[in-house]
Parts: sequence; C-alpha cells; structure tokens
Amino acid sequence: MRIAVAVSGGSDSLLALGLLRAAGHDVAALHAHFLPPGDKALALAEAIDAQCRALGIPFAAVDLSREFRDRVIDPFAAAYAAGRTPNPCAACNRDMKFGLLLDAALAQGAEAIATGHFARIKQTPTGPALFRGADDSRDQSYFLSLVPQHALARAVFPLAGRHKAEHPAALAALGLTPPLPSESREICFVPGDDYRAFLKDQGFPLSGPGPIVLADGKRLGTHQGLWRHTIGQRKGLGIAYSEPLYVIDKDPVANALIVGVKAALAATLCRTGPANCLVPPEHWPEAVLAQTCYRMKPRPAAARLTADGGLDIIFAEPVARPTPGQVAVLYDAHGRVLAGGEIIAAPGLVIPENLG
Repeated sequence: MRIAVAVSGGSDSLLALGLLRAAGHDVAALHAHFLPPGDKALALAEAIDAQCRALGIPFAAVDLSREFRDRVIDPFAAAYAAGRTPNPCAACNRDMKFGLLLDAALAQGAEAIATGHFARIKQTPTGPALFRGADDSRDQSYFLSLVPQHALARAVFPLAGRHKAEHPAALAALGLTPPLPSESREICFVPGDDYRAFLKDQGFPLSGPGPIVLADGKRLGTHQGLWRHTIGQRKGLGIAYSEPLYVIDKDPVANALIVGVKAALAATLCRTGPANCLVPPEHWPEAVLAQTCYRMKPRPAAARLTADGGLDIIFAEPVARPTPGQVAVLYDAHGRVLAGGEIIAAPGLVIPENLG
C-alpha cells in the first residue's frame, strides 16, 4: 500500500515521513500550498524535495490556495462578521487536509494519507475510531473531530504513540533536518496571529460601532465592532465599572456586546449545528466527556443528538461559557471521539429590545 505523507516542512510531518519509510512502507511526500506560493513558499518546497531526493522518496507539490481561500479563509472572515469566533484549523482538517489533499493523494496513486497529527486511529468492526494521542499536551483529536469517518478510513497517524519532546532525537537518528526550524501554533494564514489586522487588511465587510450593555440593558459604552471581541474577554473593553467585566454574549442583530461579572460566564448548556458522528448515538455512554475549546480539559456531561442533527450538551458542573464558532467534541472515558460539531449557542442572556 502506498501512503502519501502530507509534509509541511516542520518536524512533525517530516518525522511521520521518516518513521513510515524506516518501517518499510511505500511512501511518497505531498506538499500543499494553501496560500499563493511566493518565493519563500517555493524555496520551502524545494528544500523538502531535496530531503526527499536524498531518501529516494517521490515528492510532489499541489497548489490548493484558491480552494483554501474559498473553504477556510472566507468562511473564517464571514464567521467573525456574524459575531462568531471560528476555528479554522478544524475546518482545514475536514475540507483541505482530509478533503482536497486526500483527493490529490488518491489521484496520484496513494491509498492512504499520513500526517503529523498527535492522534490515534484504531480499526473497529464498525469502522475507524479516532482517539486522543499519547501526548496529552499536544493532542489534536479535537481539531480532527469534524473529519468524516470515510476520510479517517484513509488516515495514518505515525505519531500517535509519541511525545513531542522525543522528536529532535528521533529526527537526528533518521538523518532528517526540518526545513522549518521552528513551528507555530498560530493560525497559518494570519500574520503575527493578529486576526483583527488581517481582517481589516483583507477588506472583509465587518460590523461597526455598537452598544456595550449589561444583561439588564444598561449601556456602559460603545464597542468598535463585535468581530474585535470574543466570549470571556476582559481586557480592551474600554469601559469602567465597580468590578471587572467580561464579554458574556453578543447580539449580532442589535450589534450589541453584552458584558457581565465573571460569575455570569458560567454555563451548563451547549448546542451545536449538524454533528459529525463517529460513533452512533445509541452506542454513546450515558455520561460522556465534552470539550468546547482546545485548551479545555474534557468535562463530564450528558449529550444527545437533536432532531436537526446537532448536539445538545449538558455539563455536570458549570464551565466557562462555550463560544459560538468553536467546536464541541464528545469523548468517552477511553479518549475515543464520539462526535463533534460547531457551537451555535450556549446559555445566553435575553437582549432588551431598547438598548438605550
């Protein structure tokens, strides 16, 4: 079986390539240009190609920059314009890496695609099962939860049982040097991780100033655009109050930013749009573990599939208010991903009709 390895130039994907080759697999390297390839990107592809030639591994690069804009960048901007806080990495995994890039790999004769993700795939009688990776501090099953099962059936994760700290020694043992000496955990298409500057520079239509209000409708100030703020934000609100205030909700229709004290951030309910179910709901345990942002540890909850295919999640104990646009993921006690979906609502506040 030929395995195409998606190589970015960083240590994780290069190690995945080296490990598979060392294990005797028939591998080919596949590099994707998700942004229009300028001189720097072309030089990176050439550097990866040089390492592959030294190892006798076929290399190819594909330009998916137009599709990446259509499927990741433009929806990212539209989500912010609508008052949500999107998760572009989850969308990229679903639509690009295990979507169009997988298609390119299959078209070139591969039967599977490998990546440097920290996650595990196990084959079960009902199909491939997605689990958390061994390195909990780097686990990426959260970002893979929207990938459909038919694509996961073609996925290979060579780093499933490894820890990030082991990589330098493992690469050296294989005689590999990553062309990218350091890796960023920021959004790849947002320079300096400044999404506000990126959205402004790209000329996307964004909301303008509007009221900052308390839950009872009392106006405290004016915001400069809902897209500049996210749930849980404390700094940068530009308002004074008797105690610290946090963003607890947004009302895109009224263009209102709702703020409140820290206790108002507590939530027990979360709802998603159509879910990617990797395990049929009838096989979910009565108590699941739910995660609604990458840095959150999964928390005990109960969950059900709604009539429209979304998830209703009720946490056993209050959690920080989930953010619309992010991803909610259900796990079982063994770290298996049961389902994932984009958050569309959390317990909100009734917005007064008259915002004063």
